[in-house]
Amino acid sequence: MAEVLDASEDRPVWASRLRAERAARGWSQADAIRALRAHSRERLPTDSTLLRNWKRWEAGGTEPDPFYKTLIAKTFGTVTAAFFPPQTSHDADRALFAGTGMETLEILARVRASDVSPSTLDALTVTADRLCCEYPYIPSEQLHTEGQAWLRRLTSMMDRRLTLSQHREVLTLAGWVALLVGCLEYDMGDRRTAEGTRRAALSLGEEAGNSAVVAWTHEMRAWFALTQGDYRGAIAAAEAGEEMATSDGAAVQLAAQRAKAWARLGDRRQVETALDQGRRLLESLPYPADVDHHFMVDPAKFDFYAMDCYRIVGENRLANMYAQEVISSSTDPHGIPRKPMRIAEAWVTLGVTAARDGDVEAAVSHGRQALEGDRKSLPSLLMCSRELADTLASHYPDKGEVASYLDEVRALTMASR
Repeated sequence: MAEVLDASEDRPVWASRLRAERAARGWSQADAIRALRAHSRERLPTDSTLLRNWKRWEAGGTEPDPFYKTLIAKTFGTVTAAFFPPQTSHDADRALFAGTGMETLEILARVRASDVSPSTLDALTVTADRLCCEYPYIPSEQLHTEGQAWLRRLTSMMDRRLTLSQHREVLTLAGWVALLVGCLEYDMGDRRTAEGTRRAALSLGEEAGNSAVVAWTHEMRAWFALTQGDYRGAIAAAEAGEEMATSDGAAVQLAAQRAKAWARLGDRRQVETALDQGRRLLESLPYPADVDHHFMVDPAKFDFYAMDCYRIVGENRLANMYAQEVISSSTDPHGIPRKPMRIAEAWVTLGVTAARDGDVEAAVSHGRQALEGDRKSLPSLLMCSRELADTLASHYPDKGEVASYLDEVRALTMASR
């Protein structure tokens, strides 16, 4: 069982990942440059030159240029910005959405006015973005309460004197907030209410003529089906959404949901096809203005998709390597989790690979670590935790620590009903 990568290494993170990706595939450095050549449409230097470059890259002494960064990411089946993250400050990204130019009370006062000014709509847009950016780490109940309050305010504005463009803008904002509220309801285990909110978001998106909102409602439907074990339904929902979302983050996530469903149906070829489709699209998109925004797919999330799929199809070394990358990219430099729900599923993945390697103690420890976080998406976490529980129960039914962990998973399952 490989240990989580040590973030204190002297080499750059990308150099450590270069070695980890190669090792997970059992490649020598010579194998790696042959794969690099196979994925390039351009004529590359001689093998000796490439090998010399590769050694320098892996040692962290020389950083690849943009051409080779893209080629390396393509060779390993991921996106450039996941492998080589842009050097942007998270605080700077958050600052893009931090100020509305108005305090909440002023926004509310303007919302109650008979006429709605452009500055009010701008402030409401930033407020909706702020809510969506708080999804990864604010407790579900707290964010749900605030989201519902703003959704009521937005829908009440429909009766005001609005121009046609303002009406569409308010409908769109209400659609985004409804999507967020529906996701939170599902996270908390309230399936029926979440489905009703999803349908409301679909209606708002259709009335506004906003294909992105509509596409994300299909993504929610695919997610619901996947976590409830309806894999064919997840694929159908993803395909329906992909007809609406041709070139944005929703299309990437829809492809990922399709890949996850095919993995659980045991079709490796369809998994690879869906992942590659999502990878190519994500590679073409601009880097998100805020990587915390729930309805923007950040490049690091592609590792999260791949981790899930490789765990299911039994590619233990790849699943383990991607889990380490997910933990690393989801934790800030001070060791504080930025994406606790992703980290939780990464710990489950490490637990599954440990169980398959016969390390029961590590498997149970990782599984418990996944259940400890305050911010949970219960359906997704339970889906993954049951996979670990089934692996442990089938191979180590007589182990006391296994029985204890299985009880914890059952208790969480009962609490979600």
